[in-house]
Amino acid sequence: MRCPFCQADDDKVVDSRPGDEGAAVRRRRECLACGRRFTTQERIVELPLMVVKRSGQREPFERRKLEGGIERAVAGSPVDRGAVEALAADIEEEARAAGAEVASDRLGLAVLERLRALDPVSYLRFASVYQGFESPADFERAALELRKTTEPKRVRSRAAR
Repeated sequence: MRCPFCQADDDKVVDSRPGDEGAAVRRRRECLACGRRFTTQERIVELPLMVVKRSGQREPFERRKLEGGIERAVAGSPVDRGAVEALAADIEEEARAAGAEVASDRLGLAVLERLRALDPVSYLRFASVYQGFESPADFERAALELRKTTEPKRVRSRAAR
């Protein structure tokens, strides 16, 4: 760290303590050249999360864009705004944990996976846009697949056998 008084870059840390509710570290330093003390703060610098589109183009991740797509899918359903925000935050956290870049396909599949459990109608709406449904048969196929994996298996009673 360069001394703000004499510009020397030799110093020692005299005291360290957390600052900004743990989001930073405040350090009291003493310049070894001039003997004066100064304070520095260290913070984590988050690298921007980049989304790699199908075309190969890269753009910064925007949670608001993700929330907008989910909101359009859940419009008119019983899913509230808080659930949409939590879903988007969960997907963003998962994407950031995976690295500095995430494929847009991966984001879309993450939304589909969560909507499937949250609201089947919203799942079908999102799937129709994301997967580019072109006919009613596409909807039927997706609804059939949704029913296959979400309906519980029924156990027949011994009396019915």
